[in-house]
Amino acid sequence: QVQLVESGGGLAQPGGSLRLSCAASISIFSISNMAWYRQAPGKQRELVAHITSRGSINYADSVKGRFTISRDNAKNTVYLQMNSLKPEDTAVYYCYANLYRAYWGQGTRVTVSS
Repeated sequence: QVQLVESGGGLAQPGGSLRLSCAASISIFSISNMAWYRQAPGKQRELVAHITSRGSINYADSVKGRFTISRDNAKNTVYLQMNSLKPEDTAVYYCYANLYRAYWGQGTRVTVSS
C-alpha cells in the first residue's frame, strides 16, 4: 500500500506561484512512475506532469514552460512548482503513483483568481 498526501494548494493571483508537494508513505525510489493530475469543475481529470525514476519528464501542453515537476527520493516527495498561474489552472490537483497498481492522493485545491 502506498499513501500519498498532497499539500501546498491555496489561492493565488494570476501570474503568481504555488508549489505543491506529494509525500509518499514509502520510499519513492522504487516507484517508477509518478505524476500530477488535475480536475477542474465539470471537467475530466487530466495529466499535468509526469516523472519517471530515471528522470524522464513530460508535461501537458497547457503548462509547458510554466510548471516544473521534480522528485526528491531522499524525502519521498514529488513536487510541482507552478509559476505564471492562470485562472484556467484552477482545479483540484492530485498526486499519482504507479507501483503494480495506481495510487491517488486526496487532492489539494488550487484557485487562481484576482
